[in-house]
Amino acid sequence: MSETTYVRAAALSELEEDTPKRVELDGTPVALVKTEGEVFAVNDICSHANVSLSEGEVEDCAIECWLHGSRFDLRTGKPSGLPATRPVPVYPVKIEGDDVLVSVTQES
Repeated sequence: MSETTYVRAAALSELEEDTPKRVELDGTPVALVKTEGEVFAVNDICSHANVSLSEGEVEDCAIECWLHGSRFDLRTGKPSGLPATRPVPVYPVKIEGDDVLVSVTQES
């Protein structure tokens, strides 16, 4: 069993409450969101349309796609309504000091 590898995604001090920040980690687009006292990392591409979720709004621990209004739970990646029917990947997050660390490695 291989170890989960975390990479620095951003400084915690760079993240604004309920304002997504897009970063790219190992070629993977990631939306970082600080909300409700936690930091979440989800794949930045909407599963319904190929657009950036980090351009959308955050409310009630969910991110909304700006194009068609699909909402995704930041904890699970599951959509909470149409038009999206497939979840977006979520990634583990660790905070070390002011560093936000994210793991985008896919364990099989």
